[in-house]
Amino acid sequence: MQKIRPDMDIGRNISYLRQRAGLTQDQTIARLQLMGIKISKSSYAKIETNRMNIKVSELIALSKIFCVDISEFFQGLN
Repeated sequence: MQKIRPDMDIGRNISYLRQRAGLTQDQTIARLQLMGIKISKSSYAKIETNRMNIKVSELIALSKIFCVDISEFFQGLN
């Protein structure tokens, strides 16, 4: 299972894109769960604060939920 490392600060971009899509964390989690992604509220919060790795499958699902290209999650990262 591939994961994105939390030290890339991708969580800030995920949070920004979620807010830009007009979604709360709870709404985002509900949509992820409808897509078959098992994630808790605390796990999702840890992803947005870079305290937990994000799975590639979660990132793909989020790109569909936020209607963005995967590359937008990596904007401004070194």
